[in-house]
Amino acid sequence: MALLCLGGAGVFISVYDKATEIKRSAPDAVVDSYLRAYLTDRDDQEVSLFACKSGGDFDALANLRNQMVTEEKTTGQSVSASWIFLPEIPVDKTHKSMPVTLTLARQLPAGSFRHPDQEWTFGVVDQDGWRVCSATRTS
Repeated sequence: MALLCLGGAGVFISVYDKATEIKRSAPDAVVDSYLRAYLTDRDDQEVSLFACKSGGDFDALANLRNQMVTEEKTTGQSVSASWIFLPEIPVDKTHKSMPVTLTLARQLPAGSFRHPDQEWTFGVVDQDGWRVCSATRTS
């Protein structure tokens, strides 16, 4: 009976690990997870799971998040962000870095005010799985 319980616990742990595994296999998926953690959830601990291991250039994105926080304080409403990836660039397995480009939009609830869309490029590096190392506003 004890062996059966231990076996069941092992299966549960294996399934749980697989379900909660950090997915870093695709550059666009990593950027999506990074933005969700940084702009939507504002969870810097989760952000670190998708950011490059050291360094990184995120000043422009930090400015955007600060603008969102300031606007929320001013209006008393939360500002949401959404993004759409531009045409996908095929991942070349021989390269260890690549750009990911997207259009980012932010707005107040119920569409009461929408900022102009912005184009952003994210530098993504393969460091034991893809990680975001830079964010640059390009328009």
